[in-house]
Amino acid sequence: MIVALILSGGTGSRLGADIPKQYIEAGGRPVIGYCIECLSRHSQIGAIQIVADSGWRDKLSAWLSVLDVNHKFRGYSNPGGNRQLSILHGLEDIREYAEPSDWALIHDAARPLLSKRLVDRCLEAARGHEGAVPVLPMKDTVYFSEDGRTIASLLKRDAIYAGQAPEAFRLGEYYEANRRLMPEEIWNINGSTEPAVLAGMDIAMFPGDEANFKITTKADLDRFMEQISRKL
Repeated sequence: MIVALILSGGTGSRLGADIPKQYIEAGGRPVIGYCIECLSRHSQIGAIQIVADSGWRDKLSAWLSVLDVNHKFRGYSNPGGNRQLSILHGLEDIREYAEPSDWALIHDAARPLLSKRLVDRCLEAARGHEGAVPVLPMKDTVYFSEDGRTIASLLKRDAIYAGQAPEAFRLGEYYEANRRLMPEEIWNINGSTEPAVLAGMDIAMFPGDEANFKITTKADLDRFMEQISRKL
């Protein structure tokens, strides 16, 4: 079984909105609704688990009644102190109904433009490996700085990639990779794939999708709203 874990516990503070960005309505539905429907419709996704603050669960349940078209939602998980702890909470709950040999597909609620094609590519890339992550090549010159003020070195651009979502991981191995980082090291994790890499898991890369951007700033939200308005 493949379980989609949607991360929707963030506060969206960088956006400066009154409510978390994933719950802002766009095109008649919340931002999170777009990935919920995509994952619910995908034939290979067997279940959906959502990390969300308790204060938003009533609204989410109302949206799910419409957008979870194939009734795959299994439950809510509590947000953690950072993104990776939220993932760990989700994995712990998924393990209640999934097997170690099953897969967790991790996606951000704030990446609403998820496509069936990208999910297909992720699952295909994961075959024969213990995980897969979509990446984009770096277009700009990349520098390394020790202090954030002066350049220490120029990095090799064609060897550096930006990670996206969704990311797929073998559930048992990935859960153990995260659990071993508790209680201190997990606070320093910057990306979902990092625990897997630290644990020596075999993680494949595959081409991401520039359209699958994450809404972080108001400019990102405006870009998404514009795209949605063109489709309506």
